[in-house]
Order: sequence, then C-alpha cells, then structure tokens
Amino acid sequence: MALELWLVRHARPLVAEGVCYGRLDVPADPAHTGASAQALAQAWQAQGAQSAPALAWHSPAQRAQALAQAAADHGLPTARPDARLTEMDFGTWEGQRWDDIPRAALDAWTDDFHHHRPGGGDNVAGFLARVRDALDDCAHQARAQQVRRALWFTHAGVIRAVDVWLTQTAQPLRARDWPAKACEFGHWQIRVLKTDPSGLIIGTRWR
Repeated sequence: MALELWLVRHARPLVAEGVCYGRLDVPADPAHTGASAQALAQAWQAQGAQSAPALAWHSPAQRAQALAQAAADHGLPTARPDARLTEMDFGTWEGQRWDDIPRAALDAWTDDFHHHRPGGGDNVAGFLARVRDALDDCAHQARAQQVRRALWFTHAGVIRAVDVWLTQTAQPLRARDWPAKACEFGHWQIRVLKTDPSGLIIGTRWR
C-alpha cells in the first residue's frame, strides 16, 4: 500500500529575523496563513483528494494550528494535535538571536551534533526518535484504516527529520548530515511511502 504524506510547513511567523524560536510558541502572519491555506486547498483538490478520507495531524504550536484550521475551513480534513510534530526545543536559546548565542555553545553542539542538548533542550537523537514514532504511527494507522493520504501541519525541523529517516541517512548524525533545506513558509512537500501489511515503511519516493 502507498501512502501520500503531505508535509506542510506553517506560514510566516511573526518573529524578528535571526531569532531562535524552535519551541517558542509564536503566531504566524494571518494573511499569509490564509493565502497558504487557499493554495494548499487548491493543490489538494487538484489531486482529487477532497472526497477521500485522510489522516490529518498538526503541531500544537499556534502557527501550525492556525494553518490547519484555515485549511479545514477550505474543505481539507480536520487535523488533530500531536506533540510529536512540534519543532525541536532549543531550551535557553529560545527567543535569543542566533548571533548572540556564544560561539563556544554553538561549537559544543556541532562537535557532538547528535547527542548534545543545545540550550539544555532537545538533542537531535531524541528529536529524530519522536518524529520516527509519529511517522511509524501514521503509516500504521493509514494501513489499518485503508487511508491513502495524510497531512502534517508542522515545522521545518520535523520535515528535515522525516527526510533523514526516508533517505536512511547514517546515524549518529554529524552537523553536515542535517538536510540543508525544507520547503518555504506556507508550502509543502509530498512523500509517497510504501508500507507492508503491518504498516511498516519499506520504501519511499518523492513527488
């Protein structure tokens, strides 16, 4: 069975450029949220998906929840919150400008990228584990319910973490192994996952 996973990044956040805001619950620009939801709905309908059942989850962060709600107002499935889709937590770095974080603290993270806890928050190992748990759960539920599409309203870090798993990047990760790009604010990527009868992911391709 194949599952289309739509990875939707929240709209443009209302936060100063250059500020670390991983777990910080900042709002998104309302106008951009509305425009993004409309564009997503048009793409969803163009795929003939509006009448088919789909799983839909959103990060509890208000910037992701707002886009999920706006998309539902345009006819997309109503999403339920799932904390596993929350962005990585940067602890005491949250709300600081990246340029103001001491160089030694940044170096400590990049030197042990997989296991170090930047700002005392999440480490990459734990972040990847919770995203993988959500990914496996989504595939299992889709298989059990015979659903062929799923929507995640989430964050750039989560989208990158999905890519780490689906490209089977060797772990532990080094800083240079982390995917350089995710989709832009309010945009999305589609992954097609192939699962076995138990819901285990056994292959993937990009769309």
